[in-house]
Amino acid sequence: MNAAWRAKAILADPSAEWVKIEGESGDPAYLLTGYVAVLALVPAMFGFIGACVVGAVVPGGETVRAPILEGLFGAVFGYVAACAAVLVLGLLINLTAPLFGGRQSFDNAFKLAVYSYTPVWLAGIFLVAPGLRFLVLAGFYGAYLVWRGLPPLMKAPQPALPAYTAAVVACAVILTLVIAQAEHTMFGLSVF
Repeated sequence: MNAAWRAKAILADPSAEWVKIEGESGDPAYLLTGYVAVLALVPAMFGFIGACVVGAVVPGGETVRAPILEGLFGAVFGYVAACAAVLVLGLLINLTAPLFGGRQSFDNAFKLAVYSYTPVWLAGIFLVAPGLRFLVLAGFYGAYLVWRGLPPLMKAPQPALPAYTAAVVACAVILTLVIAQAEHTMFGLSVF
């Protein structure tokens, strides 16, 4: 799988791409190594560069940078946590499917979690500069991807789609915020 091609396709035409994805294998090991491992590097690398190389200007005009070792550990933690987050989100999508009239399938739930996180990871580019960090909000395009992906992958009926989408997005936001807070607490790095 070409991760760059898939990322472009899921962002540009999610409806058509979800149909293709539905017919593909949802093997977690394959998705983790071929897609997640590549895209989860984006926020880890750019967050590291932003915290340790670029730094942040604090009141008084001084530029503060994180120590390289702390930044490195923080980047590794964020990378591993991003991989774990999609696994947890996939489990939650699968477990809640019957509540919203959908069909359980961990493989499809995992595909939905992985590919809907694409804009979140790509928005990690904006972690390179403190003044651009607010642009990580572009990652909320993932909510639209969930909306478009639930019917073909989880067979969610249209009437339940708003509630199911809201539940999945809320879980994803909570997971992302917990990871960001843990990274900030343990390493002093601020993602937001």
